[in-house]
Amino acid sequence: MGLAVGFDLDMTLIDPRPGMVAAMAALAAETGFDLDGEHFAANLGPPLEVAFRGFAVPEARIPALATRFRAMYPEYVVPVTIALPGAGAALESVRAAGGRTLVVTGKYEPNAARHIAQFGWHVDALVGNRWSVAKAESLREHGAAVYVGDHEGDMAGARAAGALAVGVTTGPCTAEQLRASGADAVLTSLEEFPAWLSEYLNTGGYQSQKPL
Repeated sequence: MGLAVGFDLDMTLIDPRPGMVAAMAALAAETGFDLDGEHFAANLGPPLEVAFRGFAVPEARIPALATRFRAMYPEYVVPVTIALPGAGAALESVRAAGGRTLVVTGKYEPNAARHIAQFGWHVDALVGNRWSVAKAESLREHGAAVYVGDHEGDMAGARAAGALAVGVTTGPCTAEQLRASGADAVLTSLEEFPAWLSEYLNTGGYQSQKPL
């Protein structure tokens, strides 16, 4: 199957936080629910439905709110989202090494695809609506040897898939939290990823699957 490397999206490849705050504020104004956009944006990772439960939204109302948020997303979030430093170069470094790239994210897949197109990135596979250990099935399906993410849930997904777990501290989790949740390596940003990948490949990491 060859080398395949998976990446998370929010706060790994992209920073959608300003738009997330704005979209949640607009949804709060529309529905009357007390939705804290700042808290939501500072803790990206878990599914949208989990966030709504944390805001004490009645369970019966959550599906409709999630659908409405996802419909508002292209207007409020996509235009103001930025690529995190090194994101494009990290994806290209995998392709330069002859590998395949995949994005496995908890985000609603059509909106995730909008971001991929927004930055002109080429990825070989995109899978949305996957969180924590649920990411493992997709990672195994695509033969991912490495999974890169910013959240403890990403590390859990990588470990469950038998992939090397690489954490980046661009999201809500510290290096210590990422290591405690199973990270084999921790980078401060994706700007460090091409050098890490080169060392991983040159030291036989891909063949042996031994953490560096």
